[in-house]
Amino acid sequence: MDKDFSLKLIKGKIAEIIFQQMFCEAGGYNVIPFGYENIVPELSQYRGEAKKVVDNIRNAPDFALISKNKNIVHLVEVKFRKKLVLSDIKEIAKRQSIRWNPSWIFIATMNGFYFDECSNIIKTGKINCLSDYEIKYSLQKKYLDLVKKFEF
Repeated sequence: MDKDFSLKLIKGKIAEIIFQQMFCEAGGYNVIPFGYENIVPELSQYRGEAKKVVDNIRNAPDFALISKNKNIVHLVEVKFRKKLVLSDIKEIAKRQSIRWNPSWIFIATMNGFYFDECSNIIKTGKINCLSDYEIKYSLQKKYLDLVKKFEF
């Protein structure tokens, strides 16, 4: 297996765990793994017409984030980036919104966390920082310190 692929896979999994643990610890949401590998990995063997369905599922966001009062549901794609490149994030948002609209993107970087709806990223070309309203800054700092321990 390609060393670069393995490193990217590990970074992505770390970002997913950071997201899941941080939102669970914050307590305002239920975090449900939603990605392809969690839902239907056995579908990867299908071909033909079924393959089109599988390809759509393969691009499913990583998590469903559901508020405790059940008023808010976000489908969230999680990514790790050493540094934020807005053109890259906008392309991810475009691809994500084609199949899963509305959906959100969470980015873990060495400098902080970002969280925004794909339609907003596409419209503005920017992604908002994860707000103190969503996750208190003190908790964000705790998890950012964890990200920094991996020093990618």
